[in-house]
Amino acid sequence: MYLHLGNDVVINTEKIIAMFDIDACTVSKKTRDFLAAAQKNGEVINVSYELPRSFVVCIDRGKTKVYISQLSTKTLSRRKLSI
Repeated sequence: MYLHLGNDVVINTEKIIAMFDIDACTVSKKTRDFLAAAQKNGEVINVSYELPRSFVVCIDRGKTKVYISQLSTKTLSRRKLSI
């Protein structure tokens, strides 16, 4: 199955490790440190330039990718596409 994150970005759901609500998770220092390290390593892919509401952590070919999306985790969980 696939998940449409917005702005023509589609990812394979088998590669998703977790989906997080940005407002709820960035309160934690560990989450902020994780996102800062991912940004520094070039692992962050910003899917939209609107206000971010969620981020999705994936493993693709042994590398971590963090997708920042303007869609809520609730919306993303309903968007799974079967192709």
